[in-house]
Amino acid sequence: MKIKSASALQVFDSRGNPTVEAVVELENGVRGSGLVPSGASTGRHEALELRDGDPEKFRGKSVFRAISHVEGEIARAVAGRDVFDQEGLDQALIDLDGTPNKSRLGANAILAVSMAAAQAAAAARGQPLFEGLGGGTLLPLPEIQIFGGGRHADCRIDIQDFMVMALRAPSYAQALEVTFNVYHTAADVMRKRGLLAGVADEGGYWPVFDRNEAVFEALIEAIEKAGYAPGRDVGISLDIAATDLFREGRYVLGLEARSFTPAEFSSLMVSWVETYPIVSIEDPMAEDDWEGWRAVRSAIGGRCQLVGDDHFTTNLARIDRGVIAGTANAVLIKLNQVGTVTETLRAIRRTQKAGWLPVVSARSGETEDAFIAHLAVATEAGQLKVGSFSRSERMAKWNEILRIERTLGGRARYLGAGIFERAGIRLR
Repeated sequence: MKIKSASALQVFDSRGNPTVEAVVELENGVRGSGLVPSGASTGRHEALELRDGDPEKFRGKSVFRAISHVEGEIARAVAGRDVFDQEGLDQALIDLDGTPNKSRLGANAILAVSMAAAQAAAAARGQPLFEGLGGGTLLPLPEIQIFGGGRHADCRIDIQDFMVMALRAPSYAQALEVTFNVYHTAADVMRKRGLLAGVADEGGYWPVFDRNEAVFEALIEAIEKAGYAPGRDVGISLDIAATDLFREGRYVLGLEARSFTPAEFSSLMVSWVETYPIVSIEDPMAEDDWEGWRAVRSAIGGRCQLVGDDHFTTNLARIDRGVIAGTANAVLIKLNQVGTVTETLRAIRRTQKAGWLPVVSARSGETEDAFIAHLAVATEAGQLKVGSFSRSERMAKWNEILRIERTLGGRARYLGAGIFERAGIRLR
């Protein structure tokens, strides 16, 4: 089935910032669309999100140039192409751009069309998207934010995400129930303390604390008051976003006015795992602190998931380097870090081939597009990180997995925390 046209328009993400939506129409009239998210805490190795930079238009954040690229060069390049040849289409877009980081046309322009083509291909075959992308049947373990910090919450606390994972829930739906209970109990805990102050970018509570360790205490209290055992029923997952804390060779926790050498900060990460029921840490060290990453992996890699986000940026070359160096045991997967569906699928396969775990993830500036829910199931990634258990751009993904589960029926599988065994991680 051939592509007839590609078009785009400026829409808005969950932070109210402009983003790109592309529509690919086939010769038989079938259409697919793709909406591109945007990150706040971004690694410098990511593909380039093209914005206009005109302060007179949307404070420089408009994406009209990216849209003009979709409706100009990109539309001409994809017209007449076989929509079922996703790899060929994506490679044509990569070649058309001609830069290492998609900076000429913009990764947001390219990704929007790549996603829209995948949607159109599935629709043309009468398939749900997850079948078109790979046809997996494994539902993911949800990783859900309770407290938001870092750049997602105006640095109210230093650590970007305090999340939970339902370790013993026997099904995806029951994992959501556990999280529901913890999330709303956390609000009760904060309300009782007089500290409930709205939600951050990803829907987690916007905290008011005087030290980072106090967040652990509040989260553990919420888990226990919800009726669960911390570390057995519910584990804590962190996103340190350490690159944002790394300044002039030291790690700085501004909330407590403390700074650390890389060796001291890696020791702090290890001590937190030994003290609290932590089962996963994302970006415990800065993106290019390879020695720091190796130190953390060596100390706790057998009992804690160590996820590279800024460290890898869904980039095959960086993932390969990390595997050889032994810096992590999991890779965060974000479509817009690399800029095409094909490259994202390759990054997931490379991660799995290495015996590591892919964690499919949303961005802090999200859209209503539930593409990543289908991606997680299609590739049997086993984990999905979307943000919190509020805000419709987040719930759209959690709800879509429920719909996929219903579509799969008896074929649906769920490993939950059993997915960690694939990377040789033995939780305490």
